[in-house]
Amino acid sequence: MDSLITAAARALAAGDPLTALNQVALRDDAAALAMRGIALAQLGDLPRAGALLKAAGRAFGKKEALARARCVVARAEIALASRDLGWSEQPLEAARSTLEKHGERINAAHARHIRIRRQLLLGRLDEAEQGLSGIDAASYPPPLQAAHELVIAGIALRRLQTRRARAAFARAGTAARQSGIPALIAEVEQAALTLTVPAARLFHKGRQRALLLEEVEALLASNTLIVDECRHRVRSGGTSIPLVGRPILLALARMLAEAWPEDVPRDVLIEKVFRTRFADDSHRARLRVEVGRLRQRLRGHAGIKATRRGFTLTPEPGTDVAVLTPPVDEKHAAILALLADGEAWSSSALALALGASQRTVQRALESLAREEKVQCFGRGRARRWLLPPIPGFTTTLLLPAPLPGG
Repeated sequence: MDSLITAAARALAAGDPLTALNQVALRDDAAALAMRGIALAQLGDLPRAGALLKAAGRAFGKKEALARARCVVARAEIALASRDLGWSEQPLEAARSTLEKHGERINAAHARHIRIRRQLLLGRLDEAEQGLSGIDAASYPPPLQAAHELVIAGIALRRLQTRRARAAFARAGTAARQSGIPALIAEVEQAALTLTVPAARLFHKGRQRALLLEEVEALLASNTLIVDECRHRVRSGGTSIPLVGRPILLALARMLAEAWPEDVPRDVLIEKVFRTRFADDSHRARLRVEVGRLRQRLRGHAGIKATRRGFTLTPEPGTDVAVLTPPVDEKHAAILALLADGEAWSSSALALALGASQRTVQRALESLAREEKVQCFGRGRARRWLLPPIPGFTTTLLLPAPLPGG
């Protein structure tokens, strides 16, 4: 590389995109296009950055496989930052292999971490953890060490391992300070706040209060019978009873658990669970059927007893009952949780992350937009949705942003 490209690359590695742009702003060769693209990505102009890197990849000749591989990795990182999750991992994996063959161990490791972060963003924790296995980050430069520790913290948070997450955040903070990159230091500090803000609400014997992640972890490890609306299941000791795709059973379980040890009248259950104020014999018959299904699911952990006016939950002797819900009482709380990271998401990316259909997500976004809780820009496939970060709200996922100078 010539001296200007070398100077621009060093400035980018130090998190100084403006200096890098000053070096290559008037050039249009392939290397300069790539440097300008990475600089604009660090400055937040992701659409132009992606276009420049795509042009740089085409400008590099077929014999310049290494340079083309670097462009692929940079474009993948921009796609991740843009919350464009629909891309295939195969080109990124091929680029990583090319980088390793040419001895660029650090860039190859960076490509590997981009893939792992995408898996984490989509909730594929087993794949992300498998991707981290065998990695020794001690020899990495500080920015990549920080990225590595943020991924470890993200997996730990999703698995409710707060002690492990706290240790990973501490290591990430140390690495970020060693890098001397202000944006990276601020990113790690912001991510670590996840442990200090409410992560869920607890309903117990007619009272409710906010819980930190550490308290949620302790609750789930107890002998309490928990109706967990965050993950759509009932937990009893070490047993998890999934109710995913069974909203009626989950709503019944929540109402019975909230009222415990009292019963819930049949008319109240019909009104709340079936969303109707006009109960007739068909509704009462349907209620008996759904209660029977829930009783079958909870067998061995709790019973459901019919009373004169309704139904009551009957857990095992000595077992307490509680309800765990998201920290925000909002119909579309999961979408708001993803948008709360401050990044702009497409509806297709939200659908992938939530495991829902794109049309369902689009309807939810339109509803939130009418309530002025989200906003969008762009049209068609370029439309993106975002909202300002919500203070005091823990996102469902840890969503680490791309590292400056990566």
